[in-house]
Amino acid sequence: MGYVEELRELVGQRPVLFVGAVVIIADDSGRLLLQQRRHPYGSWGLSGGLMELGESTEEAAKREVFEETGLKVWDLNLMNVYSGAKNFVKAANGDEFYVVTIAYYTNSFKGKLNVDPAESITVDFFSPDALPKNIVKGHREILDEFLTMKDV
Repeated sequence: MGYVEELRELVGQRPVLFVGAVVIIADDSGRLLLQQRRHPYGSWGLSGGLMELGESTEEAAKREVFEETGLKVWDLNLMNVYSGAKNFVKAANGDEFYVVTIAYYTNSFKGKLNVDPAESITVDFFSPDALPKNIVKGHREILDEFLTMKDV
């Protein structure tokens, strides 16, 4: 059982604060890696997830990317930190939480794409002008900001 599950056993569905990290991974052609998620089912998002106790955000980002995609990433560049009331989530099971998301980007990766069926339906690279429509709201904001950045 992970930290989040242990915490939920203690506090139930009351609002809690979580810290997570996501990574925008761009290939040599400028395509961006997205994962089609199981929760919420069928939506697309960035690879990443919540920190475990004792992890840095960089460690959490690297671990989550590897677990979800099979890729190892490095040279993470800090893009932005997203927090506040707009990052409140009420999950389908009733759990409530606010998430602080640290967003990184990189084009340094290796490995073979491998889908974790517990979390993902598929993972794939997309051209920035052909991204899927149903991207998780917070991840869409991060992608939009990334796509407006210069010298990335």
